[in-house]
Amino acid sequence: MTNKMSFNILSNCCESPKDTTQLSHLPVAILGAGPVGLAAAAHLVDKGEQFIILEAGPQVGHHIQQWGHVRLFSSWKFNIDHVAKRLLEDSGWKSPVLTRLPYGKDLIEEYLQPLSQLPAIKPFLHFNSKVVAISKNGLDKMKTANRSEQSFVIYVEKEGYTERMEARAVIDATGTWGNPNPINADHIWSKEEIELNQHISYVIPDIKGKDRSTYENKHVAVVGGGHSAINTILELAELDDVQISWILRKNRVQEAYGGEELDALPARGQLGSRIHQLVDSGRVKVYTPFFIQKVSRSEDGIQLTGMVRNEEQTIMGIEKIISNTGSKPDFSFLREIRLDLDPATESVTKLAPLIDPNIHSCGTVRPHGELELRQPEANFYMVGMKSYGRAPTFLMATGYEQVRSIVAHITGDEDGAKRVELELPETGVCSTGIKGKSCC
Repeated sequence: MTNKMSFNILSNCCESPKDTTQLSHLPVAILGAGPVGLAAAAHLVDKGEQFIILEAGPQVGHHIQQWGHVRLFSSWKFNIDHVAKRLLEDSGWKSPVLTRLPYGKDLIEEYLQPLSQLPAIKPFLHFNSKVVAISKNGLDKMKTANRSEQSFVIYVEKEGYTERMEARAVIDATGTWGNPNPINADHIWSKEEIELNQHISYVIPDIKGKDRSTYENKHVAVVGGGHSAINTILELAELDDVQISWILRKNRVQEAYGGEELDALPARGQLGSRIHQLVDSGRVKVYTPFFIQKVSRSEDGIQLTGMVRNEEQTIMGIEKIISNTGSKPDFSFLREIRLDLDPATESVTKLAPLIDPNIHSCGTVRPHGELELRQPEANFYMVGMKSYGRAPTFLMATGYEQVRSIVAHITGDEDGAKRVELELPETGVCSTGIKGKSCC
């Protein structure tokens, strides 16, 4: 491999499609330099394949940096790809204690940064390179003839210019973090919510650190019923004189507690137990099921108007809102790529029955790979959080297994692509077979 970025100038956009024999000399394009994207690179290094990594942010793990103060539920054992670990150890890297639970910043500093600096990866990693469009060389979405034989063309905004490159395969590991959901229950960005954005945080604030003064001595509303919202509330409760309103759409707040002591990931189970105790103590005012229909300004702050069991209710005097309502994938740059997506979850279709929260309250997802992730567009894959669409409860180790299988397929190792090389803890308790205990 050579230290060269295979970009062409935009004026070349109308050239004739390449002869198919030339595709094997093109790189595999990896979109995103997070854990799953870098794991894909490690597996391609292991196979001796050419690749390029395009990262929109200024560093590896750019999205993780925004929640670097948050501790993961799963230990280092489930957060390090095994091929990446071998490549790192060959360079003299010392593994962290595998039973320890890392913070987001640990994941970057102790794993992703060293991995990105390996000589086999660093020259092919490009920051501040935002992918704005992908298509097939010389073809639009409607054209079918010889489609699978043509290269991908990727348009990248970098340093004020739009550049064009070609690739023989694309692994989209861009995640969902940068595309948060609105707090409106109809899932629509209202004019009022946008105007009040300076009062609303759509990330997990560093409440005990740099963001402490933003929330101390205030009435704070936390919107969301997942683990991010629970983490946020637990940290708010440690501040001085904070009034906490917890707004959920669940029928009962108990549904947010999960498996507690029965959870296969103990740290996540402890989180459920702690929020359970905090709510029972009266420290948190719970509004559920509360479906927000309007956010507006009032004389004493912000007010949220919504429906509670077919009756309108208003929460008043809010000074800050923390929205932990999840995020969704960005498909805007994939308009010319043929995709097969579940209409509800926006996940890869074959995963949807296993992760759809309309069906599962705490479902599990079996290890899966290239076959399940295969798209109508040959050699295009969405992996990691993006493969789950809007569905929650993704484990990093699942993404590592995804890219292992995909790289095996791309490099002609069909037995490796079909083989399952991962054992996961269950993501909940609904399928554990424990009698006499319901997760909900």
